Parts: sequence; structure tokens; C-alpha cells
Amino acid sequence: MDRSAILPSRPRSWRGEFGATLRLSWPLALANLLQMLTYAIDVIFIARLGEEPLAASALSVSYFGLIFWALSGLTGAVAPMISAELGRRAPALRPVRRTTRMALWLAVLSGALGMALCMTAGPFMRLTGQEPRITALGSEYMAILVWSLIPMLLANVLRNFVSALDRALFATLITAGGIFVNAFANYALIFGNFGMPALGLVGAGLATLITSVLTVLAYVAVIALDRRLARYRILGKWWRPDRDRLVDLIRIGTPIGLTIVAEGGIFSAAAFMMGRFGALELAAHTVALQIAALAFQVPFGIGQAATIRVGYYYGARDPVGMARAGWSAIVVGTLFMACTALAMLIVPKALISIYVDVDAPENATLLVFALRYLTVAAAFQLFDGLQAVAAGALRGLQDTRVPMWIAVFSYWVPGFGIAMGLGFGAELAGIGIWLGLATGLVVAAFLLVRRWTRRDRLGLTGRPAGEPAPLVAY
Repeated sequence: MDRSAILPSRPRSWRGEFGATLRLSWPLALANLLQMLTYAIDVIFIARLGEEPLAASALSVSYFGLIFWALSGLTGAVAPMISAELGRRAPALRPVRRTTRMALWLAVLSGALGMALCMTAGPFMRLTGQEPRITALGSEYMAILVWSLIPMLLANVLRNFVSALDRALFATLITAGGIFVNAFANYALIFGNFGMPALGLVGAGLATLITSVLTVLAYVAVIALDRRLARYRILGKWWRPDRDRLVDLIRIGTPIGLTIVAEGGIFSAAAFMMGRFGALELAAHTVALQIAALAFQVPFGIGQAATIRVGYYYGARDPVGMARAGWSAIVVGTLFMACTALAMLIVPKALISIYVDVDAPENATLLVFALRYLTVAAAFQLFDGLQAVAAGALRGLQDTRVPMWIAVFSYWVPGFGIAMGLGFGAELAGIGIWLGLATGLVVAAFLLVRRWTRRDRLGLTGRPAGEPAPLVAY
């Protein structure tokens, strides 16, 4: 079997590795951006309903998103496991098939649990002191949105599968198609166009459900039609369990999921803290955070590529290749985030205008708040990119437990502590919350990059700890 027909290139130079990283990163990053555009379309349509529906959807999506991203991290362990198998003995048909099958099982099982957790959103809103009208709207929206969870998790597993098999472009194309479906469904169901009833916020939830189901079906069709992907027969004997692989997925994926809970949790907590300052500040926070999150999708995609490429070399026990793959991704991610930071400082109003009419008098106060928050977002862009790519590179080494604790500490000790202290204690309100978010990202970036630089001494590359690292040739 010709391994080169199965795996991406294994360059022996920095230039070659940069090229390989970019080739894998751009479709993943573009797919992430398109996915965020799907969310942005929801915000754009819902914002037309008014401040209360926007605030209610922000709280619901924060709650739902935290659960979804945590479970996507759990099932996303399929990517480093598949990559290691391919690096070890491509094409590895049986191991890859069994790993993917168990990841699909895990998506359904964990998704069912996640749905139950999502239904506690209403009581949690009341517990955190949100306005009754916003709580009622948010609960109504969540009752529909929750049914999207399992389809979204299944799509996440299939996306990791096609990406690890060097078919990341399929993820981009499917996500792009989902944008049009979502926009059409939102336009029809929220406002009652094309003969449909005007369902408001409930219509937005139905649009998300329709899009998520069609996305899964699109992945199934693509995998069946592509010769390289179809040969793995990932749905063959889908009922057959593989206990060892399921345990490995949970072992590697649980820390990833908890890492996402730690990071996503602080941003979700920020939304609930902002809600204490009123619907206007929460709406401004939602807009600014959407812009920051949109920028984050590129280094997030580069981090996903780092997981796959480092994972290939990890499976092959090639520490020089691991070093090139990881550092190439870190450099690319940092350079991109430097550009987004400049954009937030130079043209902030243009970015905000994507979501709201910045010239409308009724949005004047919202614009002031959003501009303040975007200035802080520009300051933490580099660190946000660094921590995302470094975490991805470490996942390629199947190192997930310590990065989990790094995330828990960074976001919930200095991050949350400063947010509470400045936001409520020093009465800086929203700007204090955002300074706390920035602090958590800075600390996380420093600790994760430090761990990546010490990977050889820590024995993360498969060599005994303390053994000198090989020279990385240019």
C-alpha cells in the first residue's frame, strides 16, 4: 500500500511544513468561519426582533454552546486517535473504522445527556437573577434548540474523520451550504416569509435544527461518494461495540471537553454577569464577543490542523516532525491574530456594523459599550490565538490532562477573580468583566506554550523524559 496516497505530505524542512500546515489549516479555518457566519446570521435576524429577544438568545446560546462545545471536545478525541493510527500504519482501515464508530456512539450517548442539561437553562437564568421576560423567551427558544444537539455532535465526528483523512475541504463546502439553508430558514420562520408562520425566536431555533440535520445527511452522502472515505465503511456494523476504543476516546476526550468547559464557561459566565447590568450592556457584549469569536475561528482551525499533523508524527514516533508541525502552526496562528487585532483597533465601527446599524440613534449607547469591549478584545487577540494553537498541538501528542488543569486555573482563578473584582467590586461593570477575560487568556497562553516547549523533557513525544531533544534541521 502506498502510504503517500493515504497521508498528507511529510516534509523535511520548515518551509515544507509551513506549506503543509497552511494547506490543511485553510479549509478547517474557513469551515470554522463559515460556521460562525451561520451563528452570526442567527444574531443578525434575531437582533431585528429587538433587545429582549437578542439578550434572551444570547443567554440560551451561551448555555447551549457551552454544553455543545464540551461534548464536541469529548467526541473530538477521534481526530488525534485517527491521526496517530494513520501515522503508525496507514491506511489502518480497521482501527480508523472502529475509532470513528465509537465516536459516533459517544456523540449519541453524550448528546442525550447534554439535552437533559440544556433543559436546566430556564431555572439557571432565574437563579442568576435575569429579567423574567428574558428568562421566558430564552426558555422557549431553548426548548427547540436542544433538539439540534445530537445532529451537531454527529456532524462534528464526521468532520474530524474527513479532515484527518485529508478531505478537510468537504467540511468547508458542507458548512457553506449550511449557511444558505440557515439564512433561508431564518428568513422564512422568524418573520413569516414564503407563506410560513411568523414564529419569532422559536423560528430561529427551528432554523438551527433544520440546518443541523441536513448537515449530517450531507456528510453521510459525501463519505459514501468519495472513494478514499468510503473504503473505511465507518457505518458498517455500526451496532458492534469496541470497549477499548470507547474507553480511549473518553480518556483522551474528557479532559478536552473539560478544557472547553473551563474556557467556554468563563465566557458564558460573562454573559450572565453582563445580564446583571441590563439588556443593553448584554446586547453590546454579545455583538463584541461575536466579532472576537469570529476572529478566533482561524487560529482554532489552525489548532485543529496542528492536532492532526502533530498526531501523524506522534503515531510515527518522529519528534522532529512533531516540532516542525507544532511550531509552524503556532507561528501561522499568531501572525493571523496580529492582523485581527489591528482591524479591531483601526476599523471597529465597520466590524460592529455587521450586526447592528451603527448610525441609528437608538443604537448609540450600545455602540459606545461595544467599542469599549472591542478595544479589550484587540488586546487579547495574540494570546487567544497562542493558547488555541498550543492546545491543539498538545492534543496531537494526546496530552490533554495537564492542559485541562491549566485551563481551569487560568480562566477561573485569575480570569474569573479579576472579572468579579473589577466588574462588581471596583464597579467597572462590563469593562471589568472583559479585563478578567483577557487575563485568563494571557495566563493560559503562557502556560500552554511553556508546556509545548518542554514536551521532550516531559516525555510527551514518546522518548524518555530527560533525554536530550534532537536538533531540528532547517
